[in-house]
Parts: sequence; structure tokens; C-alpha cells
Amino acid sequence: MPKSKTQYVYEWLREQIVQGKLSPGEPIRQQYVAQTLGVSFTPVREAIRRLESVGLVSHSDNHGASVNELSPDAIQELYLLRGVMEGLGARLAARKYSQDELLELESIHTEMSQLLDSDEAVGGQLASLSREFHAKINMIGGSAVIAPRVQEIWATFPIPRSQTLWDSKSHAAQAFAFHGQILQAFRERDSSTAAELMERHIAASAEYRSARSF
Repeated sequence: MPKSKTQYVYEWLREQIVQGKLSPGEPIRQQYVAQTLGVSFTPVREAIRRLESVGLVSHSDNHGASVNELSPDAIQELYLLRGVMEGLGARLAARKYSQDELLELESIHTEMSQLLDSDEAVGGQLASLSREFHAKINMIGGSAVIAPRVQEIWATFPIPRSQTLWDSKSHAAQAFAFHGQILQAFRERDSSTAAELMERHIAASAEYRSARSF
């Protein structure tokens, strides 16, 4: 089924935000978007309203629509929410994963290990694999409720890919170590430890992001 014009504009704008081409606080110029995409103002306005509803865009009477700026408190809350939900996902997943699912997680972990040994700039690839690792655990643990809710949190977390924490070798090493410990807890079917490690892992990422200046 062909995309509607509103969906087309929505996806384009969202990608501009995620890629960092539209920065936090930057106004969204409706005329520019409409001309660039060859659409009328109506789907642009509707797309902006959708972006507002998921927290990527804010609107003021004086300045119109602009890319949402997350305060340090808001970032902390988002990471805390992720920690609680993904901790629960890890707890449930550690109890009921299949051997095939464990092998998939270990395969992702191995691929990340190989990238970490590379001298090339691989932060984006590591970030993508990390997201896959977390998403897999959430799907195993709670495909009906937990995984979709976490996806919503990720979708409304407007941090550009260019600002990935995986560009930092120290953070990458720490996060990768957490992944390995979570996997070991899975192998032992230790659901409590898996949940605790997942929460600590996400809390450590929140602390690192709060301390890092982009």
C-alpha cells in the first residue's frame, strides 16, 4: 500500500531529527519542508502534529514548531523508565528463552566483539547491534507489552545517531561488558541477576550521557 503524504512527511522529518540534520531547538520551517518534498502545507502540518504527539517536536505560539529539547531531568527520566521496563524484560527473558534465541544473542555479542577489536570508526554499527541485542531480549521477555512500549520510548528519544555513546571507547567497553554479564546470567537462568544487570547497564549509560557534552 502506498504511503500517505502525511506518513511520507512524518518519516522524512523524523529521520532528519534522528540523523541530527535537524538539531534540538531548531525550528521546523513548513514552507521549506513542503517545497523540498513537493507537497502542500496540509500533510506537513499533520506530520508535525504527529511528531508533537510522540514528543519529538514541541510547539509555542511565538515560535511555532521546533525540534524538542530534552532537559537533563527528562533524559534521566527516560533512562530510568527504560531501566525499569528493560530490567523486567530481561528478568522474564532469562526464564523462558529458547536455545535458538540464546544463540542469536550470542551471535550479536560476537559480532560486537569483532567490531570492538577494529581500529575503524564503528560507533554507529555498535549502536545498531546494541539496539538489536536489547530489542531481542525485550521480545523474548515480553513481546505483547514490554517490547512495544520500549520501542515507543526509543522512538520518542530524540538523540541523533551522531551522538551515540558507542563512539566512546571507554563507554563501549563498559556497555559491552554489561552485555556479556547479562548473557552469562541468561546461561545460568538467573533472572534476578539478569534484571539487576540490565538496570545497572542502562543507569550507567544515563550517567555517562549526563556527564558528556556534545
